[in-house]
Order: sequence, then structure tokens, then C-alpha cells
Amino acid sequence: MKLYIKNMVCIRCQMVVKSELKKLGLGYFYVKIGEANIKENITQEQIQQLDKALKKSGLELMDNKKSVLVEKIKAAIIELVHYTEDQIKVNLSDYLSEKLNYDYTYLANLFSEVKGTTIEKFYLNHKIEKVKELIIYDELNLSEIAYKMHYSSVAHLSNQFKKFTGLTPSHFKELRNKRRDTLEDV
Repeated sequence: MKLYIKNMVCIRCQMVVKSELKKLGLGYFYVKIGEANIKENITQEQIQQLDKALKKSGLELMDNKKSVLVEKIKAAIIELVHYTEDQIKVNLSDYLSEKLNYDYTYLANLFSEVKGTTIEKFYLNHKIEKVKELIIYDELNLSEIAYKMHYSSVAHLSNQFKKFTGLTPSHFKELRNKRRDTLEDV
């Protein structure tokens, strides 16, 4: 039996779900972003207990088919941006249509209706957040970040970064460095 879980976006979320399932004595085939596949039938009482426990961690069981599909869209994008190293060989619309087995127009309209933003903006916001993370880690230069995040050039990355944050990547990095004082200055 599949359960769909809202706001599940990271490995810690998966750990919370696994822990709560274990507390209820429920086995599972897998727990991944946005869903859990339970081995046995689950009672209504267990569903209520699980939902109550998950809400304490900011997660929530879903039963509305539209909400489930929107969460699947979000999970696919989050997985693509944050947890996949490979560049997709097709454009985002084809990727989502293929992965979720729905027409992209339907997915885009549903997502906009429910989330109040477009799939493209959601995707780009996540890309920019990942770029910020990579800038803060300071392990890669901008050329390497642009390549890793599948931008055609550093200029393209910089333009998009400035459009979303109001700052250039260099200025963002500078501000991050200015916020920290050396131990001698404290």
C-alpha cells in the first residue's frame, strides 16, 4: 500500500517516516521522497496515528489525488536538482511528463493552480538555492558550478542568479565572507 507524504524533501524526512512506521510496527518496501510503500494493509487508526506523528515533524499524509500529484512534481524536481549528478537529456517538461506519465500541460496547470507559481519558477528557485549552497561551500569556482548545474555558461548562471536574488554570485560570496569574523577579531 502506498502512502503519499507532503513536505518530504530530504533524507532526514525519510528517516522520520521510517522511524514512525517502525514505532507502529509497519514494515515497508521503500521510503523515498514523497512516498512510502507499506508491506501490509494499514488500519484507519494506524493512518491517524502516523499522520499525527508526522505532523509533529512538519510532514503530512495526503489523500487528495491532485495534492499527491503536485507533491510528486515537487519531489521529481527536488531529486533532479539536489540529488542527481547527471544532466537530463530532454527538457524539463518532457522529463516530468515521462517520469509521472501525465501530459505536461495538465501538470503545469495543476501545479500553478495549487502552488500559485509555475513549475519552471519552482525548478529555477531550486537550482538557485543549490547554486547558493555550492557558493557557500566554497569548493568549486563559478565555472565548475555552472557546469555542475548544467548552465550553458557562467554568464547565464550569473544572469539567472541576479534575476532571482538581486545579487551577482560574486557579490553573494563576498557578503557571505563578510558575515564571518576571524577568531582574532571576536
